[in-house]
Amino acid sequence: MATINKNYLKLPGSYLFSTIGNKVREYSLAHPEAKIIRLGIGDVTLPIAPKVIEVLHSAVDEMGAEASFKGYAPDLGYDFLRNTISERAYKTIGCDIAADEIFVSDGAKSDCGNIQEIFGLDNKVAVCDPVYPVYVDSNVMAGRSGEYDTLTGRFRDIIYMPCTAENGFMPEFPEETPDLIYLCFPNNPTGTVMDKETLQKWVDYANENNAIILYDAAYEAYISEEGIPHSIYECDGARTCAIEFRSFSKTAGFTGLRLGFTVIPKELEAGGEKLWPLWARRHGTKYNGAPYIVQKAGEAVYSDEGQKQIKEQIAYYMENARIILEGVKAAGFTAYGGVNAPYIWLKTPDDMTSWEFFDYLLEKGNVVGTPGSGFGPSGEHYFRLTAFGNRENTIEAIERIKKL
Repeated sequence: MATINKNYLKLPGSYLFSTIGNKVREYSLAHPEAKIIRLGIGDVTLPIAPKVIEVLHSAVDEMGAEASFKGYAPDLGYDFLRNTISERAYKTIGCDIAADEIFVSDGAKSDCGNIQEIFGLDNKVAVCDPVYPVYVDSNVMAGRSGEYDTLTGRFRDIIYMPCTAENGFMPEFPEETPDLIYLCFPNNPTGTVMDKETLQKWVDYANENNAIILYDAAYEAYISEEGIPHSIYECDGARTCAIEFRSFSKTAGFTGLRLGFTVIPKELEAGGEKLWPLWARRHGTKYNGAPYIVQKAGEAVYSDEGQKQIKEQIAYYMENARIILEGVKAAGFTAYGGVNAPYIWLKTPDDMTSWEFFDYLLEKGNVVGTPGSGFGPSGEHYFRLTAFGNRENTIEAIERIKKL
């Protein structure tokens, strides 16, 4: 008789963004006249940059000619993209990351969820709280979490590191020493960043405790302030304790193309075993590679023309972030983020729960955001707004919020 992986039964409810989607659909069916503005799920709205489109067309033409046709992509990614990432994303900021330490994939979300497969089930996992749900959910599915406590909103065997207004939304070293530490900066959902001095302390902590940092740098392109690291490999000793994830989804608008990569330095070890060959084996067995045309598009992102156009798009979204942040503050809300990240972290009014505020905002303002409790127990009484809408809708949404 076939059986199921009972770890899946430990997950409470449905995936956060599925729940949001269902609520919005139900409201839309009941109120077809309502113009709903979505500042919740972080999908981009600007079209892909012209230089990238140009290269996509060229790559499609290549696929239509026998001499230039490409079949399966190499397991770890095409050399042209890995070499470009090494040179343009890392060596330009002083990080010695070799091309063969870069693993091309269909996105950071997949890699963040799948990386745990190369680690033993006896590893203790630490996460910031609140945090992107994939980190916790994938470890629950694997069997590292223990049972879910409905009273605390926490899994028994996950180490939660509260990130609150009181500590500047920065995690503190936990009392129990973890083996795997998930860090995401610029942070989703709070929009905060970690300076280099603080990140260096985490690298030192990981090396001292033989822990591995799983560093999600998906939003590094949105950093605008000096002194904020774009990569964990800017810190001394990171090559012996850190894996880094990056994405083209928000950086270059690839949410409809899907492309990302993971960096695993050759010397990185766990339990006396090198991690590079383990992830390479996993990649070769369970992943067919991002298509050639998408990897060519990724290469175009790093061209001079591509970088200019993409920075203009990021500036557009960050202007949206400024409009949202200043607008909600003018409306009397306490809010954070929105300077080095496309996320604004809003304190709900009148001690509303985050889901109560979600319903209130949807019904009274026809605006959709993301309940903070969906990111972890410390996210309760907070709400995430995103800057990825178009300008007209962003301004209208803020005007609606001001009138509530």
